[in-house]
Amino acid sequence: MQIQHRISLKPYNTFGIDAIARNFVLINHISELIDVLKNYPKEDLFFLSGGSNILITQPEIDKLVVKLNLKGIEVIDENEDFVWVKSASGEVLHDFILWCLDNDFGGLENLSLIPGHVGTAPMQNVGAYGMETKDVMTYCTALNLDTLQLEKFENKACQFGYRESFFKHEGKGKFVITEVVFKLSKRNHTLHTDYGDIRKELERMQINNPTIQDVSRAVIAIRSAKLPDPKELGNSGSFFKNPVVDQLTFEKFINRHPEAPHYIVSENEIKIPAGWLIEQSGLKGYREGDAGVHQRQALVLVNYGNATGQDIWRLAEKVQQTVSAKFGITIYPEVNIV
Repeated sequence: MQIQHRISLKPYNTFGIDAIARNFVLINHISELIDVLKNYPKEDLFFLSGGSNILITQPEIDKLVVKLNLKGIEVIDENEDFVWVKSASGEVLHDFILWCLDNDFGGLENLSLIPGHVGTAPMQNVGAYGMETKDVMTYCTALNLDTLQLEKFENKACQFGYRESFFKHEGKGKFVITEVVFKLSKRNHTLHTDYGDIRKELERMQINNPTIQDVSRAVIAIRSAKLPDPKELGNSGSFFKNPVVDQLTFEKFINRHPEAPHYIVSENEIKIPAGWLIEQSGLKGYREGDAGVHQRQALVLVNYGNATGQDIWRLAEKVQQTVSAKFGITIYPEVNIV
């Protein structure tokens, strides 16, 4: 473990923001993380995982940037129908999903090609195409930054919500997720193909009896067609959460916009696609300097090259204000703003 100085964070965040870490350390083992915590107050640390769900708005980070790089995948239990797979938090989520599919373990295929690391999944309750982390996660292990002890968080203890969890609120700044355990199917896989364009893509692929691998390939094709590759165009995937409104708000909205797509979440909750709201506000493809709204997917904000975090955030605020003025609905970032 070696502390480096004045390191550019551009390679470590998918927006490609060129912020400077005054001090930087790469953590490959939990013991190294504990050593750092023994020598630095947690308030002086800035934890960075895959950098896929973060917008750095500061030109320079004064704290010690702790880049988490914990690796390892292991089957810890199984029976005839299910397998419990443990992944270290630093594994790339998509690579981990492909590993599971290679072993014919089902449950994560709808999350294919989501950027980021496994440790982000329970923090954000990462989800796509009708599936969320909470649906397949058994528990995660996190290091308590005060006691330096590992604690186990069962699914219920994570307080999962829509792109929300205990780790984004009460546990923020208090824990670092180190491992995640998923319960996946070994046979009789349950497929989720009714959300979004998955069924249409499977038909286009001329697949009538899809496997979990087919569903993954369909999701990858859909995401690749709609979303820019962060390696080619800086972005953090979906920048905004889809707003969930109550029945009264929805009725007023749908009376004015009967063509709007929507999804029933519960008896009194309806989800409206934020991308549709942004596009209908005339902002799809909008650009201010090197900060822009993607031309194919309005939910994605992009860095065309030299945008700063402040540039992206100013654009995000403009999007919020425009949508609110047109529809009376507030959209909130899914990305963490720091």
